[in-house]
Amino acid sequence: MESVYSALLLHKAGKDITESAIEKILKAAGVEPDKSQISKLIAGLKDTDIEEILATASAAPVAAAPVSGGGDAPAEEKKEEEEEEEEEEEPAGIGSLF
Repeated sequence: MESVYSALLLHKAGKDITESAIEKILKAAGVEPDKSQISKLIAGLKDTDIEEILATASAAPVAAAPVSGGGDAPAEEKKEEEEEEEEEEEPAGIGSLF
């Protein structure tokens, strides 16, 4: 995950996202770089628009926390909510890293 953070930092700074740049950031933060993970990240970002991923990720719906107060919801409502949560698809590809 630290590699992803490094890539985002480089992107935000307008720098090229390279293996060596990510390694330098991780070493500066006192983290031992995982070169295979970094290579996979760079390969995944090759044809990817980070801005588009960030826009999509920030637009993802967030489940509202239930309001505490007047007792529990009926079991049927809880079951429907659980089914809806199961239907949500996980993002695939490099977008799932953000």
